Amino acid sequence: QVQLVESGGGSVQSGGSLRLSCTASVYTYMGWFRQAPGKEREGVAAIGYYGSTSYADSVKGRFTISRDNAKNTLYLQMNSLKPEDTAMYYCAAAPRRTYYPLKMGEYHYWGQGTQVTVSS
Repeated sequence: QVQLVESGGGSVQSGGSLRLSCTASVYTYMGWFRQAPGKEREGVAAIGYYGSTSYADSVKGRFTISRDNAKNTLYLQMNSLKPEDTAMYYCAAAPRRTYYPLKMGEYHYWGQGTQVTVSS
């Protein structure tokens, strides 16, 4: 059974930082998505097995995705956080290469989510 477990969420003031972690088996593509209340889930960042990355425009320059395949762990370093980053953040895994790494439909496995709240 595939399990993805996120951790590292919490509450922080605007301009602060958080690092999210996700433990999971190693997959070709792994990504972070987020969903704010009343909004659709959106892709935030994704990373291929060999380290190629993709980011949503809204987080470029502030968020960094990385993975440690030896530790089966995915990370999302979030800096310069803004109130609009407040959302439930989900880790996701895709079993094969994708040309659309920020699209939900490309991912088969999902974690339960970790809440990130940024106050102004």
